[in-house]
Amino acid sequence: MDADLAQPAARALLAFWRAAGVDMDEAEAVYAAAPVAAPAREISTPVAKPKPKVTAADASVETAKAMAAAAKTIAELRAAVENFDGCALKRTARNTVFSDGVDDAQVLLIGEAPGKDEDEQGKPFVGRPGQLLDRMLAQIGLDRRSNILISNTIYWRPPGNRDPTQGEIVACLPFVERLIELSRPKLLILTGKAAAQTVLKRDDAVTRMRGRKLNYARESLKGPVNALVMLHPAYLLRQPQQKRQAWVDLLLAETWLDELGVARGLALDRSILPEGHDDVSHRPRRLLGRRSHCRPSGRPGSPPAHHRALGTR
Repeated sequence: MDADLAQPAARALLAFWRAAGVDMDEAEAVYAAAPVAAPAREISTPVAKPKPKVTAADASVETAKAMAAAAKTIAELRAAVENFDGCALKRTARNTVFSDGVDDAQVLLIGEAPGKDEDEQGKPFVGRPGQLLDRMLAQIGLDRRSNILISNTIYWRPPGNRDPTQGEIVACLPFVERLIELSRPKLLILTGKAAAQTVLKRDDAVTRMRGRKLNYARESLKGPVNALVMLHPAYLLRQPQQKRQAWVDLLLAETWLDELGVARGLALDRSILPEGHDDVSHRPRRLLGRRSHCRPSGRPGSPPAHHRALGTR
């Protein structure tokens, strides 16, 4: 019986027997001395917080971080990327496209994702955009055979050259950041919107980031790395009128490399020299001077020097 109902019933029974002439003093004393049962307290059972679910994407990122951190050299990092199975793009690609160039170069250039030619050859920037990039770099004394390392933010070709998904980007990012950490370049060049936004963690348009001296900073680095954003060569092939902006970026890169004391060769291609500059002893600065790159040659109707050096008009 409920305690709240038992007490009034007991008192009513005692009063009934007393009215009937029964001596209830002793019974009342016993009743008064009996402890009143406290109402039962509800015992709350602590509800365990649900553990966050670990998705396959999260596991892939953690695996990539561990594999990247374990690499002590760029060669070991290259092997780690080749053995990494956490990016779905690897299952549809022909080859892993990690890098091309000199591992200990003082200049590191990072692009976006491999295309068809890169997927076939296993090297970054080998198609038409890559050929244009080589001509551009040659104008400031950079050559993948001697003094620059070239890589990507994605190491496997997306099917149909589609844009990489966010999951594919974050799966490869630990290797990208480890490459920068291991190479510690004096100048980091990022080509295109995807590479610039991914590496610098910024949402600005590439046109707002290019033409400026930027910094790449991470806690794992002793100090910031000089960074420069340039228009992607593939974009320049689609929008040749933007080659003037690319020329300005090259001039900035050349000036900055000089300030940083980065030694470079004169890997000039005679086929892209403006007329009257057949002597390869000319320094690139003379070839790329602000006056010369805006002035047409003496022949009427000929394109400006920067259009001839960067390809078609």
